[in-house]
Amino acid sequence: MKRAYVPALGACLIAMASAALAQPAGQAPAPAPAPAPSQGVAPSQPLPTQGVSDDQLRKFVSAAQKVAMISQEYTPKLHAAPDSAAQQQVHKEADEKMVDAVHAEGLTVDEFNGIGQAVEQNPGLAQRARDMAK
Repeated sequence: MKRAYVPALGACLIAMASAALAQPAGQAPAPAPAPAPSQGVAPSQPLPTQGVSDDQLRKFVSAAQKVAMISQEYTPKLHAAPDSAAQQQVHKEADEKMVDAVHAEGLTVDEFNGIGQAVEQNPGLAQRARDMAK
């Protein structure tokens, strides 16, 4: 079955990636977030904070880094888009690449977002993610 396009998925992925890999004060700043599409996506159910294995977290960190790079690539394209239709096309293309990056790491978008939420809610898990990102 072909992947269905979900509007605003990229914004959700970016939010999770940025939160997970944000550096403490005094270190290099996190990548610039991608502009959020006008439509929202309901958040996924978070994974229990203790239930994230090292393997899942490694996959998440790798996917989050790829998502951040895609965001950096597409942010200038979005700003250069001449109208709303062109902006929507840029969002769609970026979202598709982000989904592919998450899937390439062996995660579903829901798993990625759930781990991201768990990282946001648990400082210890966030530190593990930052350590893996180094």
